[in-house]
Amino acid sequence: MNKNPTRNASGYRDFTAYHAIRTADRSVKKNNRKKSRKAYPRIYICSPFSGDIERNTENAVKYARFALKQRCFPIAPHLYLPAFMDDAKPKERELALSFGLRFLRGCKEIWVFGNHISAGMEGEIIEARRKRIKIRYFDVNCKEIPNTI
Repeated sequence: MNKNPTRNASGYRDFTAYHAIRTADRSVKKNNRKKSRKAYPRIYICSPFSGDIERNTENAVKYARFALKQRCFPIAPHLYLPAFMDDAKPKERELALSFGLRFLRGCKEIWVFGNHISAGMEGEIIEARRKRIKIRYFDVNCKEIPNTI
C-alpha cells in the first residue's frame, strides 16, 4: 500500500489525483463546519433578574431550555455572571450589564421574555436596536408575541 499521497499506485508522482482528493476533503470539512454553525445560531436571552432572583433565575433556565429546543445556542449572562458578581453592588451590576452587552453583540437575535421590561432589559433592547439585531418577544410561557413596536 502506498503511504505517500503524492504518488500513484505504481509509485510515480501524481499531483493531479493528490490535489483533487485534497480539494474534495477540504470542501467536505468546510461544508460540515458550516452546517454545524447554522444549526445552532446564538440567541441572547433577555429576561428579568433583579427582584425575585430565585424565581427569575428559574425562569431564565426555562427560557434557555426553550431556545435550546428550538435548535439555538442560548446566551443568558444573568445565569452566568451572578456566580462571581454581586448584583447588589452598583459597580459590579454596571460591569455585569456591560459584559451582557458584549455577549449580545455576538448573537443573531435577542429573545425578550416576560410581561415586564426591567431597566437592565431596556438597555439590552436599546443596544439590540442600535446594532440591528432581530428582536423577538415571548410571554412567560414561551409563546411568541407579535412585535407591535
